[in-house]
Formats: sequence, C-alpha cells, structure tokens
Amino acid sequence: MFFFFPVLPLLPVLIYLAAALLPAWFLLRYVYRHDTVEKEPPGLLASLVVAGCLSALCAGLLEGVAEYFLRFAVDPESPAYAVLLAFLVVAVAEEGMKLFFLKRRSWNHPAFNYRFDGVVYAVFVSLGFAALENVQYVVNYGLSVALPRALLAIPGHLSFSIFMGVYYGRARRLENLGDHAGARRSLFTGWLAAVLLHGFYDACAMLGTSASSVVFLVFVVVMFSIAFRVLKREAASDEPIVPTDAPFDGVL
Repeated sequence: MFFFFPVLPLLPVLIYLAAALLPAWFLLRYVYRHDTVEKEPPGLLASLVVAGCLSALCAGLLEGVAEYFLRFAVDPESPAYAVLLAFLVVAVAEEGMKLFFLKRRSWNHPAFNYRFDGVVYAVFVSLGFAALENVQYVVNYGLSVALPRALLAIPGHLSFSIFMGVYYGRARRLENLGDHAGARRSLFTGWLAAVLLHGFYDACAMLGTSASSVVFLVFVVVMFSIAFRVLKREAASDEPIVPTDAPFDGVL
C-alpha cells in the first residue's frame, strides 16, 4: 500500500530516509558480494533499482483499482477479504510489476550471461521496490516502523525475489537453448512462486489473529532460512548461460 509524503523539516526527513534505505542497501551489498564469478555493470544494477522503484509506483496504481472493485465483491471486514487482498491484489500486482520491469531491463542485456545473474537482477529490482515502499512507510508512520520492516518486510522482498530470480536465470538459459515454451514456463513458475510466498506473508500479517501471528513468525523464519541457503547454493553452482547453438543436455 502506498501513501503521500507529509511535509516535514529537512533533518527528520534525512534521518527517516537513512533508516528506510539502509536495510535495502545492506542486503543489496550482501547479494552483490555473492556474485563472485563475474560482477555485473554498476550502471545496469543502478537502473534495475530504478526499475524497482517504477514497479512500486505502477503496482500501487493497480492495487488501488483492484482493491476498489474487491470491496464491492467481498465484505472488507471478513477474513476472506484479507486473504483475497493479499494474494490476488497485492502479491499479483507487486510481483507482476517486478517481473515486467525486470524482464524489460535485463532480458536482452549482454551482461546477462550467467545463471546467477538472474538472481542478482531480480534482487536489485525487488529491493528497489522495497526501498521506495519503506521510505513511504517510515516517513508516514515514523521511526517506530523502521526496525520491524528492516527485520521482516525488506528481507521478505529479498526472499520472494531470490526464488523468482532462480527461475528467471533458468528461463534465460532455456531461451538460449531454443526452448521458448520452457522459458515461458520457467518465467511463470518464478512469478507464481513469488506470488504465493508474498501472498501468504501478507495474508498472515493482515489477518492479525493470534494464530496467524504465530504462523507468520514460523513462516518468515523458514522462508528466510531457505531463501538464504538457495542464494548461497546458486552462487556456488553458477555457470555460463549456454550459447544458442550448444546442445541441450536436459539438465537445469
């Protein structure tokens, strides 16, 4: 969800911006350091962060329209509304816009020549999204939300993007091998994985019951643990994307 910035004195705004942006910056550097085979061009990475910010703005518009219609179909006070809002509005719009801008900016870039590049690119878009979203939350609600968002929301966006990025890198490899249908399936699988994780995360948070809070905490611990293991595994097993004329060995 997105909000307008209130008018604040310059110094508090700078403090708020630092509190909002540092978590995303830390995680960006963490992922960047795992790309040990071949570093990506700084200009491309910066443009992916900007693309993430644009995806956040576009997703906010889509969410506003979709939520307007959802209110007519489902009682906004019901648990069903929270679940549908989380999965079909927020997760679909946000992960869809991330993938759209990710593919537009990086799919045909000559630097996209290793499988792990897909993870790096997806993370930079997602954390660009998360950084702008975090700025809006911190400026509107104060520093009290900075710490919980740094521990939950920002790593949450990182985790969604890791799973999307794994399939994004595989999709690019399949495309190079001439398997266009397989590439589309992989892109869809990565998007769907991100949507399901994002939707479950938001649904638990939105329901706000004691049971959903417990499920939420268990879920984020498990998801973060798996996501970081996947990140390290993909970085350690990185390999070049196979040229178009190379034989397909059937192994992803």
